Amino acid sequence: MDFIGIPGTDLTVSPICLGTSQMGTAIDLEESCRLLDLYNEHGGNFVDTAHIYGDWVPDIPRSIGERTVGTWLKGRKRRDDIVVATKGGHWRFDAPLQSRVTPDAIAEDVDESLHCLGSDYIDLYWLHRDDTTKPVGVLLEALERERQAGKIRWYGASNWSSPRMMQAEYYAANNNLTGFTASQVYWNSAVLKSRPFADPGMELMTQELYEFHSRTGMAAIPYHSQAGGLYTKMARTGPSLNGPPPAPHFDLEKCRARLNAMTKVSNDTGLTVTQIALAILCSQPFPTIPVVGCRTPEQLRDSLTATSIKLSPAQVHSILDTAWHVL
Repeated sequence: MDFIGIPGTDLTVSPICLGTSQMGTAIDLEESCRLLDLYNEHGGNFVDTAHIYGDWVPDIPRSIGERTVGTWLKGRKRRDDIVVATKGGHWRFDAPLQSRVTPDAIAEDVDESLHCLGSDYIDLYWLHRDDTTKPVGVLLEALERERQAGKIRWYGASNWSSPRMMQAEYYAANNNLTGFTASQVYWNSAVLKSRPFADPGMELMTQELYEFHSRTGMAAIPYHSQAGGLYTKMARTGPSLNGPPPAPHFDLEKCRARLNAMTKVSNDTGLTVTQIALAILCSQPFPTIPVVGCRTPEQLRDSLTATSIKLSPAQVHSILDTAWHVL
């Protein structure tokens, strides 16, 4: 496995990141720890969670996703071997869409995340959402204070648009701040016809954001990188996609056309559809580390087969008409 350095940091991570959004809820503690062990045994060292993961399930401890990762880290007794990313500043589920992207909320969430993770520091801290009514400088200064206090090592933006990323880049450069070192948005090889999950706070990989990453070389760490396994399901069941309907935000006709192109690459190379879907992201002109989710060891092993695969620009172009989501 070839590890990747995140530019502007001292973090060196595996080329695929393990997401934990279902750990502690749909996946119980014992199975979650088994999956984390399996990921680590295959060389994975980059785990992504969030302070609100699991909070949508009633009658369980808050932040169960972070607590599950923390239990696993405690059992391993080798915290420094794992790059832990977590996210804060998300609205509470008892107050939907009420912005908490403020210096006070950031400080509160960082301290609570450290407690849940059982760790003295967070390697990469994401702002889970943006609030465009707040000046970027106020938010960057708040994150920098947490970094100076040793609570976080580096920080990034999750679900921030290209104009806000450029504002943050300018402010950090002119105020001698570390600034954002990575960006996390919804990005995969599927074609959308509507915004996923009807969540206005989610940001897509747009042409402008793609050009920002290309210009700056900033790492992208996309979530939903496999489109919920859409292409694997389509390849298994055929173009008609028999069985339960997929999420309504996919443009299935255009997705079938991309699957046909993937199948041709598969026939030429022997790669699986899973490998190709992840390799499209891993073969971009700037560091891109997909976050993958899984429910079973088999799904995780399947994703991890893509860790050393790259596609040529011509192969990527043969599948994608654009490398971003435009609605």
